[in-house]
Amino acid sequence: MSSPIVLAPEVASALAEGQAVVALESTIIAHGMPYPQNLETALRVEQTVRQAGAVPATCAVVSGKLRAGLSAEELEHFAQKGRSIAKASRRDLGYLVSRGLDGATTVAATMIIAHLADIRCFATGGIGGVHRGAPATFDISADLQELAHTPVAVVCAGAKSILDLGLTLEYLETFGVPVLGYQTDEFPAFYARTSGLQVDYRMDSPEAIARLLRAHWGIGLRSGVVVANPVPEPYALDAKAMEEILAQAIAEAERQHIRGKALTPFLLARIEQLTGGLSLKANIELVCNNARLAAQIARALADEQPRRLENTPEKGAPQRR
Repeated sequence: MSSPIVLAPEVASALAEGQAVVALESTIIAHGMPYPQNLETALRVEQTVRQAGAVPATCAVVSGKLRAGLSAEELEHFAQKGRSIAKASRRDLGYLVSRGLDGATTVAATMIIAHLADIRCFATGGIGGVHRGAPATFDISADLQELAHTPVAVVCAGAKSILDLGLTLEYLETFGVPVLGYQTDEFPAFYARTSGLQVDYRMDSPEAIARLLRAHWGIGLRSGVVVANPVPEPYALDAKAMEEILAQAIAEAERQHIRGKALTPFLLARIEQLTGGLSLKANIELVCNNARLAAQIARALADEQPRRLENTPEKGAPQRR
């Protein structure tokens, strides 16, 4: 049986040589921002990873193939097609592969592709989590279960602030997922730097994070690790003002009966309108900030790993395109 994952040549070469590689998601391109800001952001995030000394691997499903690393033309395709491309989480991958379709990968699906490709660091905007009202609706993101059993470090600006952050942290704690704060004791709230909630451990350098990751996985633990990196201060929004805006956007979604996969894109778009575009600017800057930190962590991991010999396809190595 052929490998389920196809690597871009640059990604395959970097992994074979033991270089730092950072996985990136594609939902933020197709569903997170309007065109052309989504394409500009995707290219800027990849460039940020390169400038920090790592190789970017934007993940997606392309014509039914799980892919780690997209070409400029493929990034353009996802950006222009936008929400007409399926939003792909764990449950959707088998269907998209079986039908030969495209899919923009969420945090959960990107973690799966990264793990299959042996990429240990992944940068995103914010993870999904427990939605407000979840005790009644059971609306909990698949991202949390993926973090519970897929060994990938996810660098993010906390969880999306539209969520119940307290319950999200409780869920992660229940499933043994460490939540690290990069140069902070407090869990960030996506657009805002503070939430009033504490992280498990504060880490003040990429090297310290890399040491913890090696120890965590080295003793056989199989969960992911959340690395919470606050949005840069010049772009942070006021936490109290954002809570009022969020309440308004959530109320509008409830009146319009918007639920499931459609909820997060609706809320993000409405928040952008209510903040006069400031939330989109913050989103772009925090993603780039996370990409930079993920590259630094990936470099620290790579610096202490022996150079790997490239596997042959007969031994199950990922396909190169």
